[in-house]
Amino acid sequence: MASTLILASSSPYRRALLKQLHLPFQTASPHINEDAKPGEAAGALALRLAQEKSRALMRDNPQSLIIGSDQVAECRGQILGKPGNRDKAIAQLQACSGNKVTFHTGLSLLESASNRQVSTVETFTVYFRPLSLPQIEKYIELEEPYDCAGSFKVEGLGIALFEKLDGTDINTLIGLPLIRLVDLLGEFGIDPLKSTAKS
Repeated sequence: MASTLILASSSPYRRALLKQLHLPFQTASPHINEDAKPGEAAGALALRLAQEKSRALMRDNPQSLIIGSDQVAECRGQILGKPGNRDKAIAQLQACSGNKVTFHTGLSLLESASNRQVSTVETFTVYFRPLSLPQIEKYIELEEPYDCAGSFKVEGLGIALFEKLDGTDINTLIGLPLIRLVDLLGEFGIDPLKSTAKS
């Protein structure tokens, strides 16, 4: 591979997902303002942040292929951020109880040498069971999902919170839609099934 593959993220979840493709890559943290613009829709926000994350690393990595990804969750038209603490996580899960939550995951691939950027947004919807306060408190006590949009980890006990999942790629829910990423990598001549490199 001519270009260095860089994941523009400090997320351990995204790093673990990208390792599944067995491609050598580096990680770097992009420093951008992640606030939504007034009236900005969840999907548009996810796409813009994914693109900005990859662009933030472009100058320092002139011969690289940079992956940017960002996830925005919404419930009943309201954007759900990362709760950060127990009380906010409880409030989020109470709001989600018995409702559907749609996750918009922006994905962008930027070739810094040519300034070519391809981007997309993948969606994944989860349908929450009606949850009692004791159930919510028990879940938060066990998983402490304070750094997760929507206050849950689907790869753990979070699966018990749902009645149904609706989407193409479960990895979209975790934060990096690998099926679409493989498609985008193919546009730059990279096929994980043809690569002999080990990550």
